[in-house]
Amino acid sequence: MKIAIMGAMPEEVAPILEKLGNYTTTEYAGNKYYEANYKGVDVVVAYSKIGKVFSTLTATTMIEHFGCEKLLFSGVAGAVNPELKVGDLVVATKLSQHDLDISAFGHPYGYVPEGSVYVEADPELINISKGVAQSLGKSVREGIIATGDQFVANEDRKNWIGETFNADALEMEGGSVAVVCNALNVPFFILRAISDAADMDASFSFDEFLETSAIESAEFVMKMLDEIIK
Repeated sequence: MKIAIMGAMPEEVAPILEKLGNYTTTEYAGNKYYEANYKGVDVVVAYSKIGKVFSTLTATTMIEHFGCEKLLFSGVAGAVNPELKVGDLVVATKLSQHDLDISAFGHPYGYVPEGSVYVEADPELINISKGVAQSLGKSVREGIIATGDQFVANEDRKNWIGETFNADALEMEGGSVAVVCNALNVPFFILRAISDAADMDASFSFDEFLETSAIESAEFVMKMLDEIIK
């Protein structure tokens, strides 16, 4: 088995690389991929860079070029659900693209013909995450994550995304990674730690909480990896 662990930014994968210890670096398609053997299982780690295009490229590369059979995504997100606070963990049950809009042709937001508004994450991996949460004594919310190529720092936009997609959190990569994994029949799991409330002073709150929230998410994903290996 070969497992992909992915983030969008260096801060999101740095805690994972620390836990893996020894790894080799492969440069491919304009990115760096870190390969390690963890408890007898091959692992490939990468950060894609921000946004749907880069995350699509990275997820596809990890599956098609490196041969990964499962994909775990660790990162941060902005809260949409008012019950979420900084540091909370959100497991995606399904994901959408909030900036995908051909509604002028009568289609719902987030939909294109032969596609769907939502892509569902792997139920088996979600089930594993419940046990991990219990073992860590953490409260983890399952919910809908909305993805778009914009860093949302506007309350009106945040509220529209929440109402339109029933979203709990929003970010910039998960929806595109979900599309790739779904198309290539690769089970995937996306975990986000809340780093900001999406309508806050984004530059301040994001910089302040990015590192600690990324560590929270990474710790959980590594525990997921332990359980998958078992």
